[in-house]
Amino acid sequence: MPHAVRKENSELVRVIHALRRAARKEHAPIWSSVADRLERPRHQTTPVNVGHLERLARPEETVVVPGKLLAEGPLTKRLTVGAFAFSQEARTKIRAAGGSAFSLEELLRSHPDGTGVRLVA
Repeated sequence: MPHAVRKENSELVRVIHALRRAARKEHAPIWSSVADRLERPRHQTTPVNVGHLERLARPEETVVVPGKLLAEGPLTKRLTVGAFAFSQEARTKIRAAGGSAFSLEELLRSHPDGTGVRLVA
């Protein structure tokens, strides 16, 4: 049964639908989990900081952040990070550590089956 997405941000709605399609087509539950988190009301979501990634992620890991990634804290690990939005400083810290910052759609294209991608929220 399709989910009714009640969001005014058309880009967000498009990304949620793309994630749901990929979850069904590729049998990839991680994309369904990311879509579920993006559908939550804004007051039920907490932005993630790069310092959180520093503590939780392993070097060279690919992680997905269902929402916005902010720049609070240090980042020394080379990570591939997909998020709906990034602060400019967060992108700078990821690149300075040798990592890559991608939109959710870009990460979805490079990992359609979700293999090797870890959800960090």
